[in-house]
Amino acid sequence: MACSKDDSFKLADGVTLPLAENFVKDIDGKTVSLYTLQNQHGLRADITNYGGRIVSLLVPDKDNVFDDIVTGYHTIDEFIQSEEAYFGALIGRYGNRIGQARFEIDGEEYELNANNGPNSLHGGPGGFHNVVWDAEQPDGQTLVLTYLSPHLEEGFPGNLQTTVTYVLNDDNELVISYHAETDRATHINLTSHAFFNLAGEGSSTINDHFLRINADHFTPVDESLIPTGEIQPVENTPLDFREYHQIGERIQSDHPQMVYGNGYDHNFVLNPNNNSDELNFAASVYDPVSRRKMEVYTSEPGMQFYGGNFLSGNEVGKRGEPYLHRSSFCLETQHFPDSPNQPGFPSTLLLPGEEYYTTTVYKFSVKSD
Repeated sequence: MACSKDDSFKLADGVTLPLAENFVKDIDGKTVSLYTLQNQHGLRADITNYGGRIVSLLVPDKDNVFDDIVTGYHTIDEFIQSEEAYFGALIGRYGNRIGQARFEIDGEEYELNANNGPNSLHGGPGGFHNVVWDAEQPDGQTLVLTYLSPHLEEGFPGNLQTTVTYVLNDDNELVISYHAETDRATHINLTSHAFFNLAGEGSSTINDHFLRINADHFTPVDESLIPTGEIQPVENTPLDFREYHQIGERIQSDHPQMVYGNGYDHNFVLNPNNNSDELNFAASVYDPVSRRKMEVYTSEPGMQFYGGNFLSGNEVGKRGEPYLHRSSFCLETQHFPDSPNQPGFPSTLLLPGEEYYTTTVYKFSVKSD
């Protein structure tokens, strides 16, 4: 059942659904399309195989009014032309930064394509966010994307066969599962770069959202946002979200980490759970007005909290509103930044014959009073 103003699912003012015809395009000989997932409660995700991007995500509020809570655009051309390269995208081969755009495996050095000063960010300029994935939709709640990344694409060794599966289930969870295999040793760290505003995309700020992160520690960074290799406690810092805090409560802190990141742009070391068979609780965030709530569960050891510090207002979104400074946030589950060059961090090395597999769940609900 599709959400519209004519059926039982009420849309918030200004919400328009993306049209499939606006996402038909040939890029590098492959066809771009738009795919719609919807569960029995009316939650809806629209995803394009260009970069595996979440184009829209409709979620109800306390009055059962559905709003689109992810930033993005209503046409493929806008995504391609945007100054913000990562709206809603799958990120690979390596999410986050690799210092000096290089690493060694068994004594052999690999030079990556730098795109963040001297560093590699999110797999380089031709990363997974910029490729067209092969797509199969086995049912109305599942989308399977596959991509073969050739040896030395963006400098990474190995032919990497990758599968990402999106499932929008009837528990109101968007489940993203990642699987990969390689024919030679390589580093891998896949994630999703969805930008959220639980008040509705185009709303002016996320600083009023309340956030909790299940992490006693974080990985501090230097001025170029590369980890120092240390793991430090969040206690007595603005990065302590072990209890709910409004995102903007300490945003003006002169703590060096807040200065380096121009706000929040940090990897949190998630506290492990006691049951290895279950996904770990990573974070919970809610909007105090709409009461929309999102919880994050993952098999990953870390999560990047990014507070939209580099949004400038130059990009105009689906409602015709500019995406202002700190008007959306990201919770990117991951291994730690620069792990290939940090022997003290959990390894991101994938060997031939091994399988990379990780899952992250975004669970949506309405926060009780």
